[in-house]
Amino acid sequence: MTVRSIILLVAIVLGTAFLSGLGVWQLQRLAWKEALIERVETGLSKEPVSVAAIEQALAAGEDVEYRPARATGSFLHAREAHYFATFKGQPGYFVYTPLQLDDGRMLFVNRGFVTMNNKDRAVRPESLVEGRQEISGLARNAPSAKPNSFVPDNDLEKNIFYWKSLTQMTDRSMDSMAANVVPFFLDADDAPVPGGITGGVTRITFPNSHLQYALTWFGLAGTLLVVGLSFFWSRRKAVSA
Repeated sequence: MTVRSIILLVAIVLGTAFLSGLGVWQLQRLAWKEALIERVETGLSKEPVSVAAIEQALAAGEDVEYRPARATGSFLHAREAHYFATFKGQPGYFVYTPLQLDDGRMLFVNRGFVTMNNKDRAVRPESLVEGRQEISGLARNAPSAKPNSFVPDNDLEKNIFYWKSLTQMTDRSMDSMAANVVPFFLDADDAPVPGGITGGVTRITFPNSHLQYALTWFGLAGTLLVVGLSFFWSRRKAVSA
């Protein structure tokens, strides 16, 4: 076998192994995604738990994403934060308002979506509900960093957030009360909200194409192997002839 043939053979073996490895990785992702979907669907059918229960789960290292939760307190509307988003194809903002709990601590609640023209709370006075409120919804994890480098930095001066930084929302809105902020978000459910806020904006969708991807990678690995074997078989027949 020539040096060139050896190099080609090694490339085929490595390529097949690499593509097969991608297929195995996608199967692992499939198992993870199916477990996630099952956990979320099971959790959504349960009754909402208290803020304290979510905090206990976080302290135990559990993932609290999409767990039904409830909280009671009073909104601090002057300290709301605006997260840039789209809802049903329309650009606007999710309104994150600190809810002062009965124990004095703060929980940032995603009350829902407002259009670009309704970002300023002064134009939607009906949404600034007063007094004790009981909010039910879904607990959401607080990201520790930007999702990727393509996401813009949050504009704290204009109160526009492009990623949900609880730390930055807290620093901007809460001042000396920063140490008393609960370490997760609560997305309010679809209970009616006055003043042009559309509630219940949490999107619970889990694209699951991992099996398709796995079959694609395994198919490419098989194709490469067959093509490689065919090539060497034809070369061997030519030499024998």
